[in-house]
Amino acid sequence: MVFTGQWFCEKLICFTAYRKQFIGILILSFFYASLPILAQSLPTNPKATAETKNLFANLQRLSSKGVLFGHHDDLAYGIGWKDQPGRSDVKEVAGEFPAVFGWEIGKLEFNNSLSIDSVPFAKMREYIQQVYAQGGVNTISWHLNNPVEPSKTSWDKADSTVVKLFADKKARKRYESWLDNMADFMKSLKGSKGEAIPIIFRPYHEHTGGWFWWGRGHVSPPDYGKLWRFTVDYLRKKKVNNLLYAYSTDKFTSREDYLQNWHGDDYVDIVGFDLYHRPESDPYNTFVADARRMVETIKQIGQEKRKVWAFTETGQEAVPFANWWTGFLLPIIQDAGLSYVMVWRNARLNHFYAPYPEHVSANNFKLFAANPKVLFQIKTAAENLYAPAPAN
Repeated sequence: MVFTGQWFCEKLICFTAYRKQFIGILILSFFYASLPILAQSLPTNPKATAETKNLFANLQRLSSKGVLFGHHDDLAYGIGWKDQPGRSDVKEVAGEFPAVFGWEIGKLEFNNSLSIDSVPFAKMREYIQQVYAQGGVNTISWHLNNPVEPSKTSWDKADSTVVKLFADKKARKRYESWLDNMADFMKSLKGSKGEAIPIIFRPYHEHTGGWFWWGRGHVSPPDYGKLWRFTVDYLRKKKVNNLLYAYSTDKFTSREDYLQNWHGDDYVDIVGFDLYHRPESDPYNTFVADARRMVETIKQIGQEKRKVWAFTETGQEAVPFANWWTGFLLPIIQDAGLSYVMVWRNARLNHFYAPYPEHVSANNFKLFAANPKVLFQIKTAAENLYAPAPAN
């Protein structure tokens, strides 16, 4: 083909005639292409508080800078102490508080004054307020009793609990009353200006394991989803608008395995998993490789579904390996886009997961904390997680 001057003139005239339509199509194309990016900054609850929306957007944003480090019950007790203001085993080793603080509300369903970890709920509220005031993140789990047989704990395995729950009006009313108690507590968590404090709520976790009444082998995937959706819908109707919901499995083998109990994209804000390092059950030393594979799976799911992804529970009991932090945990979490990683509580000398000053792994933990991609309280607070995310 010979491109003559006449050909170019004809094409120019054609473009000029349809330029408005062309520009309109171009603008619409850019608009629709940007929708997934815009959606990434919104949690699933359309009525979420401003601070909750901001936290969600900032967790997504901050994951490109590093991973937040968390510790369960960090302010409440540690090795050799309990309820001493300002104390934290993590702080006494690393020089600053963690960025994420885990709490447990088991027994709140009965309006008990103490949680199953013996933390007074009144004190827990104060701790949560302290964390929020210092710019940290609060996450809550719930090891609730069985609503069909309330004398049974989370660990008392019972089959078909969810089927029985929705078939028995008395049991359902009981569960609703438990949710009422939990809703009242969540709504009582207020900042200095009276605003609701955002919480990452992680119910019915580790469901790929079989040790809880809601776990695999005791509840079918459809029934698990029904329980989850009912819980979220009920709390939304109660105007509990300060929660981000975390779907958190235990060990899983594949993407399909992870999503087996998935209950809908509109009911989950954070995808995560729990995995502990138990060398006695890991003869081939695959903990790091297994965990990294799982991280990559939830990363893919998080990107596809526009969720935050996190390593929601981990650790090695008593941390006997002196290099555990940089030799095992760091290779799992680095450069993975994770929002946060949290280790379990420091209950006593034979059951703890973060180092204390005299511990064999304390020096290695300092190296871990010095990594610029591992974020503790100071760097996290500087990011103003509860303010609107800065424009890119």
